[in-house]
Amino acid sequence: MPNFLLNRWHGYHVIALFIVATGFVTFVAWYNWKVGVIGFLLLGILLVFSIQARMAFERDLVNYISTLSSRVSKAGEEAVKRMPVGILLYNEEHTIQWSNPYMTTTFDEKLIDRPLSVISEELEKWLEEETTEGLLRIDESIYQVTIEPQERLLYMIDVTEQEQALEQFHQSKTVLAMLYLDNYDEVMQGIDDQVRGRMMSIVTKTLNEWADYYGIYLRRTSADRFIAVMHAYSLKEMEESRFEIIDDIRERTAKEKLPITLSIGVGTDEDDLRELGKIAQSSLDLALGRGGDQVAIKRTNGRVRFYGGKSNAMEKRTRVRARVISHALRDFVTESDKVLIMGHKNPDMDAIGAAIGVQKLAEVNDKEGFIVLDPNDINYTVQKLMEEIEEHDYLWSHFITPEEAKDQITPETLLIIVDTHKPSLVIEPELLNRVERIIVLDHHRRGEEFIEDPVLVYMEPYASSTAELVTELLEYQPKRLQMDRLEATALLAGIIVDTKSFAVRTGARTFDAASFLRSNGADTTLVQKLLKEDLGQYVERSKLVKSAETYRDGFAIATASETKLYNQIIIAQAADTLLSMKDVVASFVISKREDGYVSISARSLGDVNVQIIMESLDGGGHLSNAATQLTDITVLEAKEKLQEAIDQYIEGGQ
Repeated sequence: MPNFLLNRWHGYHVIALFIVATGFVTFVAWYNWKVGVIGFLLLGILLVFSIQARMAFERDLVNYISTLSSRVSKAGEEAVKRMPVGILLYNEEHTIQWSNPYMTTTFDEKLIDRPLSVISEELEKWLEEETTEGLLRIDESIYQVTIEPQERLLYMIDVTEQEQALEQFHQSKTVLAMLYLDNYDEVMQGIDDQVRGRMMSIVTKTLNEWADYYGIYLRRTSADRFIAVMHAYSLKEMEESRFEIIDDIRERTAKEKLPITLSIGVGTDEDDLRELGKIAQSSLDLALGRGGDQVAIKRTNGRVRFYGGKSNAMEKRTRVRARVISHALRDFVTESDKVLIMGHKNPDMDAIGAAIGVQKLAEVNDKEGFIVLDPNDINYTVQKLMEEIEEHDYLWSHFITPEEAKDQITPETLLIIVDTHKPSLVIEPELLNRVERIIVLDHHRRGEEFIEDPVLVYMEPYASSTAELVTELLEYQPKRLQMDRLEATALLAGIIVDTKSFAVRTGARTFDAASFLRSNGADTTLVQKLLKEDLGQYVERSKLVKSAETYRDGFAIATASETKLYNQIIIAQAADTLLSMKDVVASFVISKREDGYVSISARSLGDVNVQIIMESLDGGGHLSNAATQLTDITVLEAKEKLQEAIDQYIEGGQ
C-alpha cells in the first residue's frame, strides 16, 4: 500500500481518537483539575501529531499524482512514437500538419505541409464523401483507415496480413458443381456403337482436360451426369474465361454432326455440404429450365449469374415426358373440386389460347374449369378473339374476374398458371397465396423469380408456345376428345402468333400440334380474321421502325420520342419488323408506355442471345425474344443503358 494511503488511514484514526479523548479529559477535569491539565497537555501533543500526519499525507499524495502523470505522459509519447499505427493531423485544406514516426517511415519523411493525396488519392474522395472508415489499398498493402472529421485526425492500421488470410480463406472455400449433358438421350438414340463411343470419348476427354487445367475433382455419376468439387479460386478463373467448356463441348461434338450441349449448376458461399449440394442442384434445374447449354451460379445471397446460353433449346424427339405430365395433370384435376386457370397480366393470344386448352382438359375429366381474366386489362390483339368468345355462350360462361375467383376458392381447388412462371406477372397474385395446389405450364426460359412450391411444373423452352404444350397434353388424355371449333382455333392462333406464322422457334412437334388442332376443327380462315391488324396501328409501328439506327455490327435500335406513348404490342411488332431487315442480327425498340414504364423489346435470329442482354437490364425472355421494363428513366437514358449492355455482351465474349 502506498505511504500516502497509510498516512491517510492513520490520520482518520488520530482524529477519531482526539475527539474521544477530548470528551474523556473534559469529563475528568470536571472532578480533578490537575488530572485534566495533564490530559489537555497530552491532547495538544496528539493534535500536533495529527497535523503533521495530515501534511505528510498531502505531500505524499502530490508526489504520487505527479509521478503517475509523468509516467502516463511518457507512456503515451512512447506509444505514439513506437506503436505500429499511423496517426496524422490535417487542416481544413486537407494539408498534413503533423504525423507520428510510423507514418513518416512507412510513406515519406517529408509529409508535413503536403496534401493528403500524397498518401492516396482515395483519401481526398473519402473526405469529400464524408466517409469515416474503411479499407484502403496502397500499392501491395491494405490499411484500416479511421477518420475523426471533428478533430481532423486520421488513423491508419496495416491489416494486410489479416486481409490476405481472409482472402485466402474465401478463395479456398469448397464449391460444388453438377454437370448434365442436356440432350444425351436424344443424340445417342439410333446411332451405332462406334459413333456413340467416339462421341463419349470426345466429351470425357474434353471434360477431363478442363478439370486438370482448373484443378477440379471430377467424377462421373451416370451416363449423362458428372459432379465436380473445386475451390472458389477455380470458380473465379472459370468465370473470367466465361466457362469456355460449354462452347468446347458443343463445338467438338458438332464435328460428328450431332452436337451435345452441357449444362452446369454451381453452388457456392455455403459451409454446410448438404446445403451446398441443394444449391448446386437448384442451379442446375434453373439452367435446364432456361433451355440448357449454359451455367447457372447460385449463391446463398445475391442474384444468380448465368454464362453461355448461346444455342436454342433443342427440341426433344421423345414425347414420353409430355405423356407423363398429361397423366399427372389429369390426376390432379380429378382430385380437385374445380380448376382455376390464370395467365399473365395483359394476356396475349398464347395465354388465352392455352387457358382455353386447359379449361377443355378439365372438362374432359368432368371438372369445372374457370379462366381468370381482368376485363380492364385485355391486350388489344385479343379483342377480336374475346368478341368471338362472348358470342360463344358455353365458353364465355367459364371466364370469371379475379374477385369472382377469390369467392370460389376451396381447400380442394387447383390453380393452373399458363404462359408465365413469375408471381409478379400473374393476373391476380393473391390467388397464389390462397390456393394450396398450383401447377405451372410455361414455355419461357426460367428466371430467378419463380412461383413457390408448385405441385407440378411443365416448362419446355424448346416449345414454340404454351399453346403447343397444352395441345400435346390434350392429345394424351385417355378420354376421347371432342373440341369445339373456337377452342381449337384459339390454340392454333396462340401457336401462330408466337411462331410468327411458323417462321421462328418452330420444330417438328409444332407442326404436329398444329396438325392435331386442324384435324379437331381449327379454322385457319378464322385465325386470319382474329389476327387482322388495324391500319392505324400499322402506321404507328412504321414510325417506330423509321427511327431505327444501327449500333455496333448489325444491332438495330429504334427509339420513340419522349412524349410519344406506345403499347407493348406495337413495340414488340416493331422489333419483329426491324429483324426482317437486311444485315440486322438483333433489333431493339425503346418507347414509353401508357403505364409509365419505358419498355425495351429485343429480337434476334439466334446468333445473338438477347435474353442475356435483357437480363442485365432486369428483364428476361428467350434467346431470340426478350424484353424489359424500366422505371424512373427517360428513353434516351434507356438507350444508353442498352448500348452499355450490348457492349458488355460483345466485349465480354457473349
